[in-house]
Amino acid sequence: MMVLTFGFAGSAMAFDPDAGVNEKSGPLVLFKFGFSAYKKGKKDDAVEAYRHAAEQGHPGARWALANMYAAGDGVVENDYEAFKIYDRIAREGVEPGSSETGYFVNALVSLASYYRRGIPDSPVKADPAQARQLYFQAASAFGIPEAQFQLGRMMLLGEGGNSNLRQAKKWLNRARQSGHPGASALFGDAIFQEGHTVRGLAYMTVALERAPAADRGWIRDMQEQAFSVAEEADRRTAIALAEDMLTKGKN
Repeated sequence: MMVLTFGFAGSAMAFDPDAGVNEKSGPLVLFKFGFSAYKKGKKDDAVEAYRHAAEQGHPGARWALANMYAAGDGVVENDYEAFKIYDRIAREGVEPGSSETGYFVNALVSLASYYRRGIPDSPVKADPAQARQLYFQAASAFGIPEAQFQLGRMMLLGEGGNSNLRQAKKWLNRARQSGHPGASALFGDAIFQEGHTVRGLAYMTVALERAPAADRGWIRDMQEQAFSVAEEADRRTAIALAEDMLTKGKN
């Protein structure tokens, strides 16, 4: 992974004197202050507190600040700045069982997304092979459903390496079992294409019901295409199975 510098050039923040917190306070105090400020909608204060805590090495502050840059939340959106912070978190690693594991894994998945598409007007170019490797690390070592889903999708498409249907189905199924709607849809479509019509249709139907709004379009298209070529008896059986799965909370 590329080595990038990490630092911030910002103005001194105006802390609330009554809080007993200033820019020289310890990283945990600053992080907690930033978190409280963010919850109150005081995002300028949150950003500055996170910056000072990040400079002192607090991983939670780095993670929070990177997310704010990535989303343009309280700061001007800056994917390259977010990338550099995620990269720093990932390069420093984490001890097994550490309370900081969540920050580390989030950084891996975020970096994979950036490498997958690249960042315009920055040194970060699209590198699907690197993205696939990072997703594999997060999927295999930490069992992250989103990483398993993205890895499976890349393997289906042959993105960043060879296409591998068997391995793609393995990772998609693991994510599906954890309740990931996108993985359920892709896994359902994969087994539908192999002739497992009823189960495939059922998984796609369950996925459509549970998917967030942003994913419903492509899942609906996939499901409707499959239903259009299935026989009526299979469609009815699949709908009944999907309803049963939804009622019982099964994935």
